[in-house]
Amino acid sequence: MSKINLIIKREYTTRVMKKSFILLTFLTPLLLVGMIGLIVWMGGIKDDNIKKIIVIDQTNLYKDLLKSNESYSFEYVDKQIDTYKNNPDQIKEITALLYINGDLSKNPEAAVLYSEKQVNMELKSYISGQLNKYIEEQKLAAYNIPDLKQMVEKSRTDIDLKTIKWGEGGKEKEGSAELAMIIGMITAFIIYMFIVIYGAQVMSGVVQEKTNRIVEVIISSVKPFELMMGKIIGIALVGLTQFFMWVVLTVVISMVAGSVIGKNIDADTLQQVSQMQQMGMQPTSTQNLPPELQNLFSALTGMDFVKIGGLFILYFLGGYLLYASLFAAVGSAVDNETDTQQFSMPIMLPIIFAIYAGIFSAENPDGPLAFWCSMIPFTSPIVMMVRLPFDVPAWQIILSLSILILSFLGTTWVAAKIYRTGILMYGKKITWGEMWKWLKY
Repeated sequence: MSKINLIIKREYTTRVMKKSFILLTFLTPLLLVGMIGLIVWMGGIKDDNIKKIIVIDQTNLYKDLLKSNESYSFEYVDKQIDTYKNNPDQIKEITALLYINGDLSKNPEAAVLYSEKQVNMELKSYISGQLNKYIEEQKLAAYNIPDLKQMVEKSRTDIDLKTIKWGEGGKEKEGSAELAMIIGMITAFIIYMFIVIYGAQVMSGVVQEKTNRIVEVIISSVKPFELMMGKIIGIALVGLTQFFMWVVLTVVISMVAGSVIGKNIDADTLQQVSQMQQMGMQPTSTQNLPPELQNLFSALTGMDFVKIGGLFILYFLGGYLLYASLFAAVGSAVDNETDTQQFSMPIMLPIIFAIYAGIFSAENPDGPLAFWCSMIPFTSPIVMMVRLPFDVPAWQIILSLSILILSFLGTTWVAAKIYRTGILMYGKKITWGEMWKWLKY
């Protein structure tokens, strides 16, 4: 067995057998599902406190327009606004005060909402929605056209624009810009998290070995380059194992949750399914699903998941190897983890820039920002994943991967030069100028 394989095996086994790794691997999906469930449950809890809003309408045009509901109570008063401004006790008893001092159809800014603390968006949207609806009805009524309101309502149309992709021989496949954006952002975020978490582990592992002087024993048996590559690949396998386990556990938890929810299906639903089967209809057919789900299934069949999955693995590994080699070089140049911050920041900045570039590229995947950031090796693993669901030309993918591979080889050479000198350097504060000299040795 080669020395690199031995180092990979050592890095993999020592990290995978840790209790922290096992606990984190099994508890993370459970915690994630629990957090989502908790957020959904807490979001469904309604506030029992009815918020009181005072309305002062100097025009008397909007008397009793705002209707109270289970959340808000509106009270119209015939007082001056100074009565509440100069009386702190009355202000504390109410949530907000709506002051209308003019005709809103002529002056939309004649309504002001006062409050002791910042009002929430729900209250503001509710009040403005009620007022806008009333003003719209008044303006339509002013035209004195019979049934104008009904005519306007009928004229409103919500167009659902389908997107169809042409394939070979004119074959049509339904697409979805929204689904493509979601897939691209999820895959890009996975690569981003993998690079940040496991790249930092490479740097931390090198610093710990250097601090404990273990590296002095190891370096007597293997070359520095072999040690660096073994550590990078070993930690990459640890990350892939953990990621694979998360996917499997998430699927299992989803299946268990689905079976539990399935037991709660009411008798009417079961009777409907039985009737559909007796009539020869398959309840799992997309024809019997709501239009939204039918469009989703059609869009999923139009996605080339084999191509996206294969390129995801290439950019996944390429991006990690590129950054992990630089993290390893930083770890070898310092004596403790505190000093890694000043040297790791220049490495982190392109990663952070890449995730923001990916967000903007999702809106225009063929724009200049998306194109150039998918070619620059330090941003291409993230930005290109955002673009792939939008069918990037083959020549751009080949060019991007070629640049990424060449850049990885170049950064590995640079990192190896720094690693070889810095791994046995102790007791000296390292500067960027010092690291530049190491490259010339």
